[in-house]
Amino acid sequence: MATLRTHLTIDRPPAEVWSVVSDAGNISAWFPTVKTSEASGEQRHCTLDGDVPLDEEIVTNDPQLRRFQYRIVGGGVPVTSHLGTVDVLDQAGSSLVVYSTEVTPDEVADTLGPAIEDGLRGLKTYCESHA
Repeated sequence: MATLRTHLTIDRPPAEVWSVVSDAGNISAWFPTVKTSEASGEQRHCTLDGDVPLDEEIVTNDPQLRRFQYRIVGGGVPVTSHLGTVDVLDQAGSSLVVYSTEVTPDEVADTLGPAIEDGLRGLKTYCESHA
């Protein structure tokens, strides 16, 4: 199992960043490779670049910890197991966002790693421009 982790600081209060991260159905607003997204209950359905479908299960959406976790459970991304975690931490009034992923097979990490980094940069741009 490959483990990935990336982080960055967003110049917005954690509550504001968390409100964006925890809105599961709105990920297409800030994650560049996600073209459409919708969520209902514990399910999120996305369409990625190239019209690739992606089905996810929302595992954790915890406002106390400001932790969002999800699993890829279907669609066109070839994973056998996956867990993505986004933590929004208070960093003296700004937000430290840590995005971790565990994925099998390991080769998928070569694609997911850059996508996650792009996603965090997209989140930063979105949050700081919609202040």
